[in-house]
Amino acid sequence: MSVANAKHRVLNPVIPYTGAIPEGLHPGEVIIVQGTVPQDADSFQIDLSCGCSTKPCSDVALRFRTQFSNSPCVSCNSMQRESWGKEEIVHQLPYKHGAPFETLIFVHKNAFKVAVNGAHLLEFKHRIPLNRVDMFLFRAMSWCMRSCLPYKGSVLHGLRPSQHITIKGQVCIYPHSFTINLRNSQTGNIALHLNPRIKSAVFIRNSYLSNFWGYEERELPFFPFSAGEYFEILILCQPHQFKLAVNGTHLFEFRHRVQDLSSIDQLEIMGDVELSDVKMW
Repeated sequence: MSVANAKHRVLNPVIPYTGAIPEGLHPGEVIIVQGTVPQDADSFQIDLSCGCSTKPCSDVALRFRTQFSNSPCVSCNSMQRESWGKEEIVHQLPYKHGAPFETLIFVHKNAFKVAVNGAHLLEFKHRIPLNRVDMFLFRAMSWCMRSCLPYKGSVLHGLRPSQHITIKGQVCIYPHSFTINLRNSQTGNIALHLNPRIKSAVFIRNSYLSNFWGYEERELPFFPFSAGEYFEILILCQPHQFKLAVNGTHLFEFRHRVQDLSSIDQLEIMGDVELSDVKMW
């Protein structure tokens, strides 16, 4: 199918991609997604959502998700008021590693109909009014093993107040936990130890000084990480504490237990995540 007369086109987007749907969705329209499945892909998903809020999470009119591992399939679902509905599964996977594909999502009055490479695949009846749908999201997940990490980056001239650190990536499909340490590369002291444990939804903060762990801090307003999901962590170093936000929402503070911040010269990341970007400024 030609896309020459498309209402809106996005070429070679950076993945994960989030974009507005100009003027929303209407019956008779078609969403066309063309690409090539990565050789190491474990899954990818397309979301048609009502906004892009993370707290509270925006409603999702359609989540179209593929799964290559275990029992290959395609699943569809919707989310309203942060609760997922009944998943609809097709035990057929028309995608192949390394192969190009064209996915068409036909917008009908009562349902979405999906075709892949010219063949009808499934129909998903609307659970949310079409006039609320205004965002398109695409995410691709690859196998991520512990061998992908650890990441070790130098903190030039050590930490200092007003310094920012951003960490972007995706939690692995079958995660246990991951760890972020701000540490002294010579002594092994850790000024800030962050350890989100996905299965138990616990986010531990601590320090490791002179060969001893300190007091664990665990209190949280909410747990921000999920298996297979994209995240952005912002760490701000202030004169007396660290402040941390995830996906644009403040999560907690952690008061400094190391007085000489300039002695902290290394950022270390390890565990069940795939990193896409790390910046310090």
